[in-house]
Amino acid sequence: MASESQNVPPNAQSANTEASVKKQSGSWWSRLSKGQRDNVQILGIALVLAIVIRLFVAEPRYIPSDSMLPTLQIGDRLVVEKIAYRFRSPQHGEIVVFDPPLQLQQFGYAPDKAFIKRVIGTPGDIVQVTQGNVLINGQSLTEAYLAEPPAYEMPSVRVPADQFFVMGDNRNNSNDSHVWGFLPRQNIIGRAIFCFFPFDRLGFLQVPATESTPPLQEGQTG
Repeated sequence: MASESQNVPPNAQSANTEASVKKQSGSWWSRLSKGQRDNVQILGIALVLAIVIRLFVAEPRYIPSDSMLPTLQIGDRLVVEKIAYRFRSPQHGEIVVFDPPLQLQQFGYAPDKAFIKRVIGTPGDIVQVTQGNVLINGQSLTEAYLAEPPAYEMPSVRVPADQFFVMGDNRNNSNDSHVWGFLPRQNIIGRAIFCFFPFDRLGFLQVPATESTPPLQEGQTG
């Protein structure tokens, strides 16, 4: 008696084999259940949103040094928002995160090594450090947030357009504008607004109230 396979025409066997291969090699998407496809779509949307938020809205940052003591502690995790400076300039007292300017890169810092400091001088301001005080346009700043007064002197300098003078709150242990100069606005990533870890330090970062001190015009002295 002939076997059943012998009764199947060769072309039919070939067609069955091709159909079986196609079925087995179908797209991974088609092999997923509806629930699995929904989960993949949700994960994809979440990933895209996370990337967009990090690039354009906000991102987390870690504090690795003591240059901002006592305001920021080593190990603090912060939220850095990126929206405000699209519509306005950084203001006195705000804490900014920035990519190192060319001066710092020449000192050997990587272009993507972010720094964090406080804005002290804005464009047009005249900044001076003398006798333990920081003067802006001839007026001494009241800085209750300092670890200690600066133990160095710095002659007066005028902040150029589109640049800023930034300093660490730990004045005597901070690699800041008194060392390497002005910070270009284009290097600013965003402003630090919230500490989310450790939990005992949870809260918004306060910007100290400062009196409005108009920049001096060329030729004026403080």
